Amino acid sequence: MATFGSLSDRLTAALANLRSKGVLTASDVDGTVREIRRALLDADVNLDVVKQFTANVRERALGADINKALNPAQQVVQIVNDELIGILGGEQRRLEFAKQPPTVIMLAGLQGAGKTTLAGKLAKWLENDGHTPLLVAADLQRPNAVQQLQVVGEQAGATVFAPEPGNGVGDPVRVAKDAVRFARDKQHDVVIIDTAGRLGVDQELMKQAANIRKATDPDEVLFVIDAMIGQDAVATAKAFQEGVDFTGVVLTKLDGDARGGAALSVASVTGRPIVFASTGEKLEDFEPFHPDRMASRILDLGDILTLIEQAQATFDEQEAMELAEKIATSQFTLDDFLKQMQQLRNRGGLMKMIGMLPGARQMREQLDQFDEREIVRTEAIIQSMTPAERQNPKLLNGSRRLRIARGSGMTVTDVNQLVQRFDQAAKMMKTVARGGVPQIPGMGPVGYGGGGRKQVQQKKKGSKSGNPAKRAAENAALAEGRSLKPQSAGGAGFGLGGGAAAGGDGQPSAEDLEKLQKLLGR
Repeated sequence: MATFGSLSDRLTAALANLRSKGVLTASDVDGTVREIRRALLDADVNLDVVKQFTANVRERALGADINKALNPAQQVVQIVNDELIGILGGEQRRLEFAKQPPTVIMLAGLQGAGKTTLAGKLAKWLENDGHTPLLVAADLQRPNAVQQLQVVGEQAGATVFAPEPGNGVGDPVRVAKDAVRFARDKQHDVVIIDTAGRLGVDQELMKQAANIRKATDPDEVLFVIDAMIGQDAVATAKAFQEGVDFTGVVLTKLDGDARGGAALSVASVTGRPIVFASTGEKLEDFEPFHPDRMASRILDLGDILTLIEQAQATFDEQEAMELAEKIATSQFTLDDFLKQMQQLRNRGGLMKMIGMLPGARQMREQLDQFDEREIVRTEAIIQSMTPAERQNPKLLNGSRRLRIARGSGMTVTDVNQLVQRFDQAAKMMKTVARGGVPQIPGMGPVGYGGGGRKQVQQKKKGSKSGNPAKRAAENAALAEGRSLKPQSAGGAGFGLGGGAAAGGDGQPSAEDLEKLQKLLGR
């Protein structure tokens, strides 16, 4: 299930009712606000947060300072997007590193929130950023917690400091203090302390966590919370804030969150920012939390910036440039197709990346039905071909296809379908490389709702945009002989394109376009 899947469905459905409205009336706004209130309450968002959120949306939607250049649906979506960003923390909060290493990061939270696994994810993320983290096994209460951290640390490639066996044996405060000294001696620049949790908040838990904090004087205390616990999130967060205090929040299990109430409540109620989000079971399923990008995902406006960042981490830049050249010159082969499929499988989270496209909610049924084992079958078929057949699929006559089917353990129909998908993918990639919008069979252009909605071609030359920067960019594009591709006012993005990740008028910023063009090797 996608992050905030149920909440996203309810909100986008409520806002979609405004599309046919030419003018916003108080009755229209009140009806939409009621639906938004129900959606948030069903998602277990804190009642006080819901009241403040809907009051702000109503006041702004009926105010005089709304953007007259937007239609009613766009106006309300923009307002809801802004308010979502606000309750999610406003701006991204980065980790605070000590001026004099090591930086000490203490993890706190209830048992079952995923602290130990998250410690490994954080260590891996820091290593990829050039740091040398040390994991500290200070959870000496939960059975086998020390052994679990050692396994996770080995998977992350990080050193684990575990002088005590745990299972109720050892002093966690002394372990934490010794770990900081060990890190300084061995030149580890970050110390991540995994502390004990309980099934519920109690005095013993708070006292132990407070003592560890006092003994190590951490630069960051991250409160780790399960995003699925709903209303309990607020009470738990308040208890930890009073008993230990924390500098930031980490949300776990966002991949299985059908509600999202914790995420939409904790930051607003505690005043502490969400710093990271865990979005899956793998160590790579971990990312810094961007309030604006998360708001865009909830409203099904896409998250193009995160998609670009993940694609850049997945694909080698030189390979990407060579691939873009092949695509643009119609030299894309089955070998290239296989290599891209393997890279996506190795990265994992193929559906997650697709889900960051604007309007992905409308593709959810197809995404949910996608089986990544299909990539394995594709590999078997392509690897059963000769080099010449991979270079030129036109050689694949009936007898060759039968031989390939037998060699891969598949059927001739499977081989035929693969060749057909390859042809479609090659055409789609070529369209994207040339700056167009890909047409997905049965779905219409990516980012456009309503299935078969077609783009309206601009007949007259010269931009009519009310945004001076955008108008100048489009006129420059015309001067260079490139066609303009205006966005539809409808669709899943309500005409807002990339939402918060875009410019003020809903269009991608020049910086975003530059990143995307660089990724495509243009």
